[in-house]
Amino acid sequence: QIRLCITRPDLLQTYQLVTSLNDYIYPGQPIASYPNPNRVTDRAIPIAETMAGEGDLKLLGLLVSPFVTRVRLALHIKGLSYEYIETDVLDKGELLLRYNPVHKKVPVLIHNGLPLCESQVIVQYVDEVWAAAGKPILPADPYARATARFWAAYVDDKLFPAWLGILLAPTEAARAEKVGETLAALAQLEVAAAECLDGGKKPFFAGDSIGFLDLAVGCNMFWMEALRRMFGVTFLDAGKTPLLVAWAGRFAGTEAATAVVPDPDDAVAFARKLQAKYGSAPPAN
Repeated sequence: QIRLCITRPDLLQTYQLVTSLNDYIYPGQPIASYPNPNRVTDRAIPIAETMAGEGDLKLLGLLVSPFVTRVRLALHIKGLSYEYIETDVLDKGELLLRYNPVHKKVPVLIHNGLPLCESQVIVQYVDEVWAAAGKPILPADPYARATARFWAAYVDDKLFPAWLGILLAPTEAARAEKVGETLAALAQLEVAAAECLDGGKKPFFAGDSIGFLDLAVGCNMFWMEALRRMFGVTFLDAGKTPLLVAWAGRFAGTEAATAVVPDPDDAVAFARKLQAKYGSAPPAN
């Protein structure tokens, strides 16, 4: 059996080649890894604590970013310790510009000096590299995996821009339009929930535990509450989106969400900074 200890970036880059060789010579036999800095621990990851990253694992983030929250949830599910570096996204710092010169956004996961950007990409990377750690994040079934990716893309393409537009709208009329778009996106996700949750028989999109789509939707939920506090609009309504409301309650009660998801008040405070910077209309009295 081929044994591989993944401790350097160059070995990480050849991992797929070695995997293919191992499968050819020893069909059905997994690659065995010696204990190495990439192995996981059982420790939780408090946001205020800087940990020694196993395998030199760092995360550039913003506490209230839904995309950073998504990645932190994935890291928590896998039990990985890492160094968290809070980043001022309103004033791009040298570290962010160095590791994400293309989009200049968080999150950025730095693994053994190699940067990875875009939350969905990072979550899938984490699930693949640490496949033996914790529970799988992506479904094993190809169709279920494709479905999860489809709806995760919908969340990022439709739900996020809509609710962000509520914060940055220059006028009350523009804000009302974005509120409508947000409600429409959530209504569509309620339809998806009916299928993915099997009419409410499954507790989570991934089944008995949270997975890829749960992270994609769930990382936006604290912002739904923040927006309710700011503008008085209830986005998750038990009468209109009962499956999402029930799912959101279960998601919030998971160990990962309890440990990672930010307080909505922190989101409200950051939203005020965004509004001041971009000159959006204040909430109507």
